[in-house]
Amino acid sequence: MKYLKYYTIILALLITGLTSCIKDEPIVIKGSFVEFDAATYNANASGQTYPIINRVVRYGEALNNADPLLTRTSGLVKFRINLVGPQRATPTTVTYQVVGTGTTAVAGTHYTTSGSTIIPANSSFGEVEVTILNPGATSGSRDLILELVGAPDLPPSENEKRLGLRIAQN
Repeated sequence: MKYLKYYTIILALLITGLTSCIKDEPIVIKGSFVEFDAATYNANASGQTYPIINRVVRYGEALNNADPLLTRTSGLVKFRINLVGPQRATPTTVTYQVVGTGTTAVAGTHYTTSGSTIIPANSSFGEVEVTILNPGATSGSRDLILELVGAPDLPPSENEKRLGLRIAQN
């Protein structure tokens, strides 16, 4: 019993000595970049470094089963891109491309897209527009993989620069 008091004091000193304060340091992002909004909210597809979405996405949210499916009759769909960093005083043209590897959709048959978009002045967002075309009902789906290229002084985020679209054909 006599030693219990000493053990308690030693234990209290150890607990106090082994803990520390965590500083609330701000997160600092160096430089500016662009990213697909949907890539930040949705998990990557199995074996891929990007998500493959099969529904029309809402900005700033992950997909859910209430979102409409991407089908050959979806028409014009828009995907937001985020400017991460300070807003710019002038409009910025951001380019993107279709990735050949993994894309099974055919330009002019299953989709059209321009390859560039504009982030307006004093804004943090732009929109990539893809028109999904209706070539007629077939079985299966077609994949379209998009990749942000960026602008000369605005690179894409390495983690969120790609977005896959799975377009149902039935």
